[in-house]
Parts: sequence; C-alpha cells; structure tokens
Amino acid sequence: MTESTAAPTKVVLRTEDLVAGYLPGVNILNGANVDVHEGELIGIIGPNGAGKSTLLKAIFGQVGIRSGGVFLQGEEITSLKADKLVTKGVGMVPQNNNVFPTLTIQENLEMGLYQRPKVFADRFDFVVQLFPELAKRRGQRAGSLSGGERQMVAMSRALMMDPSVLLLDEPSAGLSPVRQDETFLRIAQINRAGVSVLMVEQNARRCLQICDRGYVLDQGRDAHTGTGRELLNDPKVTELYLGTLAKDVDAERAASKEHSSEA
Repeated sequence: MTESTAAPTKVVLRTEDLVAGYLPGVNILNGANVDVHEGELIGIIGPNGAGKSTLLKAIFGQVGIRSGGVFLQGEEITSLKADKLVTKGVGMVPQNNNVFPTLTIQENLEMGLYQRPKVFADRFDFVVQLFPELAKRRGQRAGSLSGGERQMVAMSRALMMDPSVLLLDEPSAGLSPVRQDETFLRIAQINRAGVSVLMVEQNARRCLQICDRGYVLDQGRDAHTGTGRELLNDPKVTELYLGTLAKDVDAERAASKEHSSEA
C-alpha cells in the first residue's frame, strides 16, 4: 500500500480513547486509539503487558470498557456481547482453546455458523478455496490436528459468518518457524479475499512485514503508528521495541523447535 497514491477508504473498525481492565480500579488500556480501514491488514505489536490482547477482548465484548468507544462501520458497538458482534460482522480467533477438539473439522465450521446454518454450503465453499486441505479432512477430529492445522480451522470457523473484520490474537504463538510462516501467508490470503484484519502478534518483525499499517501499544496506549515499513525502519521503534521483541521471539522459536513434531 502506498499512502500517497491510495484512495481514501472508509473506516471499518475504530476504537476511540478506549479505557478497559479486568479488576476494579486497574486499567490495562489507557486511551487506545486504533483505526482499521476497509481492506487493511493492521498489526498490533508491543511489549508484554502492553494491553495488546486486552484490546481485542475489549473490542469483542470480553473485557469491561470503562470509557471510550468501539465503532463498526460508524455504528457504536461498545460492550456488545460476542454473539451480537458476530452477527454484525466481527470475527475473533483467540490465542488459546480456539477449536472444539472432540468435534470434526466440519462440525467446528458448523459451530461457526450456528446462527445461519442454511448458508453452510456456500460458506464452506468459500473457506475451502482459501484452505483446500479442509475439504479433504472434514471428517477428522480437530483434537488430532497439529497446532498450525488447528489455527487454520479456527480462522476458517471465524470466517464462516462472513465477517467484515477479523480479530486475530497471537496467531503464530507456539508454532514452529515453518508453521509460523505458513500462518502469516494464510492471514495475507484472508486479507486479499476482502476481509479486513486486526492482528495482535509477538513476532513483531514478521507482522510488520506483511501488514499495511501497524500500531505499537505501550502501557495501554498507541505509542507509535505508521506503515509496516515505516515502523520497521524507525530507529526509535527498533531500539525500544523490536530488539526486545525479537529476543522474545527467538526464545519462543528455540523452544518450539523442541516440539516441532507437534506443530
């Protein structure tokens, strides 16, 4: 994306001065402002404890919002519950427990469309265009899949309701380097298929390489923003964030190699 020549696009999702937290009197978000324009892939990076996952959970109605607002296509959706948000076009893939392990792949996808079961065939055709492996293995139980395969099923289930924006919480967490790369390619595929994406990711460099724009979250606020390339090349961002985050990712990758057979 080249901002100087690209035509302005409408804002699909916006948070305005979002303040939220889990415990009374303790704020994790302290005025976070994030915009996702139509067709964009947006990355959220930052140190541990910065509020990245809390931001997604607040948008998706899973954390109490104390002030500020969340807007979808200009409509305020602040504090709506997850089931209402799904019908309005917001999909979410959590980091953990993101599949039903005792159900088959097809049954997992059916759960993603429980509010509109009559359109299952059409939506299944859509997701298998993105992930052809699903059609071949639709009868396999999700609990028998590798970490990368489970992530594929989780993203596909979230896509069944045809969301306008997809929230991804640490999609590469716990995966081997090869599976991480595959996951980022799948996310780019989803975005090219017309779904706006807001992704929280610890693998900061890889995230910024594929995203249109990025936000650095620090102490619950958007501390820096710019295109992925701008943030990658920003000396201040590199010094304060990318160096530390790279060490975290290197440690995670070293650990994941020991369990690569599971990924």
